[in-house]
Amino acid sequence: MTDSANILILPGWQGSGPQHWQSLWQAQFAYQRVAQHDWLRPLRGDWIARLEDVVLSTDAPAVLVAHSLGCMLVASWASHSRNTHRVKAALLVAPGDVEQEALRPVLRSWSPIPLQPLPFKSTLVASQDDPYCSFARAQDFAAAWGSTLVDAGAAGHINADSGLGDWPQGQRLLNELIHS
Repeated sequence: MTDSANILILPGWQGSGPQHWQSLWQAQFAYQRVAQHDWLRPLRGDWIARLEDVVLSTDAPAVLVAHSLGCMLVASWASHSRNTHRVKAALLVAPGDVEQEALRPVLRSWSPIPLQPLPFKSTLVASQDDPYCSFARAQDFAAAWGSTLVDAGAAGHINADSGLGDWPQGQRLLNELIHS
């Protein structure tokens, strides 16, 4: 059984607002949010260092719950860290494709995207109409990272704007991942 304090919420660029499912889960289940120094100008190295600090401060095993740029953080951290054994699994939701032309100038430090298999179980949830990542690109990420792919249908960026509320389907996926 994973302690709720070891379930780490990894928001994306600009953080997750109060109506985002990540924030609702944090309030409802006492999951721990990994707070970043700068949500508006995210630097990959800074975000990796912060995640490393938090993973080392938890009682293993940690479970990562990432959204958007948080998914890129998981892949980047896993490609550098010597502490990946302290993570049991990761739920990767709506990865943001930082190599899209519109995002490259703002998120320069996030390219290239690491495409090595993750050294822990993972489920990647992708939407058919996500403006920040095509479904085909999300399929590529899932294949490269060794993640189980879940098609969320037409759910936009799977965020507060998608009208998911506390997203019970996502909580079910997380529970399945933890207990598999």
